[in-house]
Amino acid sequence: MSFGLKGSKRNVLGGDGFVRLVDFMGDDAAVVQAARVSYGEGTKTKREDSALIRYLMKNRHTSPFEMVEFKFHCKMPMFIARQWVRHRTASINEVSGRYSELPDLFFLPDPDTVTTQDKKNRQGRTEKLIPTRVADIAKIKAHNEIGYALYQELLGKGWARELARTHLGVGLYTEWYWKIDMHNLMGFLALRTDPHAQKEMQDYANAILELARTVAPVSFEAWDANKRFWAEYQAYRETHDA
Repeated sequence: MSFGLKGSKRNVLGGDGFVRLVDFMGDDAAVVQAARVSYGEGTKTKREDSALIRYLMKNRHTSPFEMVEFKFHCKMPMFIARQWVRHRTASINEVSGRYSELPDLFFLPDPDTVTTQDKKNRQGRTEKLIPTRVADIAKIKAHNEIGYALYQELLGKGWARELARTHLGVGLYTEWYWKIDMHNLMGFLALRTDPHAQKEMQDYANAILELARTVAPVSFEAWDANKRFWAEYQAYRETHDA
């Protein structure tokens, strides 16, 4: 295991957001070890181990991939966090606006990404740019500044933090620690790196994928060839979980 990977960081959304690999347990060897529980170490070659991982992935023998775990420190706008937390297969501890003062940091869209609502895909957008997007973004920025100034004013008057925050929008940044096993991470990534996911969500998912590959490169190479299954599997679980 290469402990030098811990602490690796990828900036997202121009550097206001980030994903940092805090810790991990296991790697490709842990997958093989779990699959070959009756074998001792060193009984197979690396080539045979890689073939086994590809076999497990292709034939949907997923439990050995649960032997690898990742812990990330992530900072993102709240509207991304609300999509992210939809995946109920991880442990999360998020910064609390009741215990601490929230930062003066809000998401502003890149003008090149401000396009019209897609009429066919109700949760997506088209490639047609909004003509007034630069002026509109300036208005959003001014709105955020007014909102945060009011937040500070309420805190200064003695308002409880849990109430002073209530008018702040979903563009405000939050952060959390997020721990997940590789099996469930692959399901998350299959959905959130898909082109149908919101672009900003894709940016975070791709940053996580880049870091995860450094820990278990053979497993994620096999995952690449079976991404469709993982997306279908994760979608099924989210629909049928109690």
